[in-house]
Amino acid sequence: MKETTYETFNRGRLYFDLGDYIEAARILKAIADDEPGSRSILELLGRSYFHSAQLARAEETFRRIIELDPCDSWAHIALARSLERQSRDEEAAPYRRMHAAMSGGSLD
Repeated sequence: MKETTYETFNRGRLYFDLGDYIEAARILKAIADDEPGSRSILELLGRSYFHSAQLARAEETFRRIIELDPCDSWAHIALARSLERQSRDEEAAPYRRMHAAMSGGSLD
């Protein structure tokens, strides 16, 4: 019997919670392709990429979330942190500032 998207998402979250970020990303990538507008899937996929140091993929995923919802302050700071981990601080700065403006002033 084929797993539902919900079951696959939960399996990906289980691997994420266990600290196996690479396996979580592998599982979540398949359903992200099938559900390209799902912010919850994209968020967990981006976090999995980020924590497994797949920073270009994390960046791409966080940019996708911002395309879907430009007012998502969390996605702005996640993208900023992904860029900073790639030593791209100048490119990260506008996303960090946007997060600060949306969240009441904090740059973190």
